[in-house]
Order: sequence, then structure tokens, then C-alpha cells
Amino acid sequence: MFKIFDLTLQINGFPMQKAKSELQKIIAIPEEEYGHFIEQKKLEIVNFHLNNNPFYRELVGTESLKNWSDLPILNKRNLQKPLKERLSSGYTEKSIYLNKTSGSSGDPFIFAKDKFCHALTWASNIYRFGWYGIDFNSSYQARFYGIPLDFIGNKKERFKDFLSHRYRFSIFNLSDEVLEQFLKDFETKKFDYINGYTSSIVLFAKFLQKKNIVLKTICPTLKVCMVTSEMLFEEDKLLLEKQFGIPIVNEYGASELDLIAFQNPEGEWQINSETLFVEILDENNQVVPNGTSGRIVITSLFNKAHPFIRYDIGDIGILDEKSTMKKPILKKLIGRTNDVAILPSGKKSPGLTFYYVTKSIVEDDGNVKEFVIKQTQIDRFEIEYISDSELDGEQIEKINKAVTLYLEPNLHFTFVRKRALERSNRGKLKQFTSFL
Repeated sequence: MFKIFDLTLQINGFPMQKAKSELQKIIAIPEEEYGHFIEQKKLEIVNFHLNNNPFYRELVGTESLKNWSDLPILNKRNLQKPLKERLSSGYTEKSIYLNKTSGSSGDPFIFAKDKFCHALTWASNIYRFGWYGIDFNSSYQARFYGIPLDFIGNKKERFKDFLSHRYRFSIFNLSDEVLEQFLKDFETKKFDYINGYTSSIVLFAKFLQKKNIVLKTICPTLKVCMVTSEMLFEEDKLLLEKQFGIPIVNEYGASELDLIAFQNPEGEWQINSETLFVEILDENNQVVPNGTSGRIVITSLFNKAHPFIRYDIGDIGILDEKSTMKKPILKKLIGRTNDVAILPSGKKSPGLTFYYVTKSIVEDDGNVKEFVIKQTQIDRFEIEYISDSELDGEQIEKINKAVTLYLEPNLHFTFVRKRALERSNRGKLKQFTSFL
């Protein structure tokens, strides 16, 4: 079969064969030797950047590495300076893969990867999707993502979709009329898998639930659905499984790094230990024991063009107690560090707690389609929602009671019914925002 996907990457200067072969070598390393492999890679990448990257050398403040734990934690604000000041010697904007983070954490920046590192990212994607019988060269993807709305950007993205064997559903308008059209596409096209933003895919599943349709019955070629970029709640996962009739795979990644964790066929959220080294740290930058929550800090083991060493991605998570060096398992992703609500009592609570508590109540009857929560003052919150009919007093009372029970009393909520919710320019929905 003609491999247009691999060929396109190869033509753009990404050495795919070399990357695939390197990845297979890493996968073959036995568990007992894996710790040594990781230590060696950590040492190599730090020494490379201390010797070849003035930005990183200045940040570390020394030319030689004594202890890994002495290295500074890199955050997004450190990186908000012109890219040419952050590139390693010997790399130019012409010789690298260049992109911009989505800014869903509020701190967008431009980043770089050398071409081999980016080819490895793709090799790692290809390998993991292969667990579910998906081949990027031949499997047809139903893609639920945003798309640039300007003429040139739009055409460029559509052409990339064509080369990557995917059909894009634009998610900026998800009215019932538009979802009806999505359904027609599933009836006429032989999709192998669905991939895209969690909130949009969940919305489509709710539409199918209302119509009492299981997607696999009208599109029998469908094998699997991969959701990404936004939190997947357990009850949403159950809804997706029921309405799609296929396995639902939870993906966690970051464009500047790689796939970070990908649900394996045993249902575990397996961390990518081939190209990344993941640490969970407390407020004092000390590693916490497995089973304890902390900040997710990641090192890209192969990116020579730009340092991502002990990089705080802005998320909080927990590593499973049964994690090993070769097979670390992400037990739970709790949310973003900047999405924390500070309450009048001084208590700090992940904003997703509000979302979670409210979600369990407003969705009982399927009236509310989507909602977001905004903290406007220390004791005041605004819930913006889309629904068939206005929330009634009884539902509002239930929400107030649940919030008192799970969080604390005397918090005030205002409910604002909207026609559409604000999404990022890529179509992501930010579920909780604090304006304090």
C-alpha cells in the first residue's frame, strides 16, 4: 500500500525510518536495564543544552551538572521570549519544526523541535495508535478539531487533512442542525476512528443519545475513539461507549512535547517513557511518592533544538503505585494548576471540583448541553450554560446544596443561559476559569 502519510513527513525532512527504528530499539530494552537508559538520556540531553544552548546555560547558572534535583524547573513564563534567543547553536528557524502552543493554560509561546525529535513524536503516535489497529497511512479519521477560519489557513489545514487521511468536522458551531449533518457524514463515509476534543465529541454523543442512535450501527467500519485536550469524566466515558458502540481511549499530550499518556488496551493510562521522563513534584520541587498528587514536570529526552528539561506543564496528577521505570502509569490527571479556586475560608480547591459537582446535577435530564464556571470574586461564581430550557429553582437549590456539602457554605452562584459558549481560537472549551 502507498504510504502517503509517512512519505509526506519524509519529504518535509522528518527522518521517519530512523525514528521508527530508534523507537523499536527503546521498546526492546528490558525493564531491569530501563532505569540506566533513562539516566543516560537525561545526562545526555542536559549536557547537550549546557554546552550548546546559551539560554539554558544562563537559566541553570552553571556549565556542569552535579545533581538532577538541582536543575531549575522550567515554566511557560521562562519561555516567553523570542525563539531565536532560546534555540540551540547550529539550529535556525529554517532547520527545525516550529509551532505554537494552544495557550489553553493562558501562556501561549512558540516552540521548536529538531526534525529527528519531531519524527520520533510521530513514531510514538503511530506505535500507540497501532495498539488499536489504526494505521495513519490507511485508516480514515473523523477529526473533531478547530480549524483556522481565514482563507489561506483553512485551505492549508484541509490539504494537511487530505494527506493525513482525515475528514474534519469543524467544532465552532455545534447546533442540532450541524450535528444532524455530522450524522449524515457518518452514514456515508467509512471512518475507522474518531479523534478530537473531548467536549465536542461528548456533545455529539448526547445528540445521538437524544435520537437513540448507536454510531457503530450506522458506521460499521468504526473501531475506536481517541479523545484529547480536555478532561474526560468517567460518566462521559460511559456515555461515549454506549452511544458510539466502540472503545474510548483517553489521550493526554502537549504539542511542545509529545503524547504524554495514552490509555493502553488494559485500560491503564500508560505514560510515554520512550521519549519523555515524567516527574511528579511538590511545592518545594521535591519528588512525591507514587500515589500522591503533585505538579507534572516533564523532560523531553530527545529535543536538541530547544530545551524542555524539568518543564512544568501546568497540570496536577498522580502516578500509580504500580508504576515502573519502563511502564509508568498515570493514575489520575486532576487538572491545571492555574485552575484553582480560592475560597473565603482560605481553602484551595481544583476548579474542576465545582465543574464536577455541578455537572452531576445539571445533566440528570439532558436539558443542559454544556456549561463553564467562572470565579468572579472570592465567594461569587458564574455558571454559563447552553440548554433547551432555563434552569429551574429546584435545580439551582440542588447545586447550592451540593457545593455546600463538597466545598463550603455561603458561596453565591449566578446562572447565565447563553446561545454559545466562548471557545479558544482552536475550539477548546475552558471548563473553569478564575478571575481573581
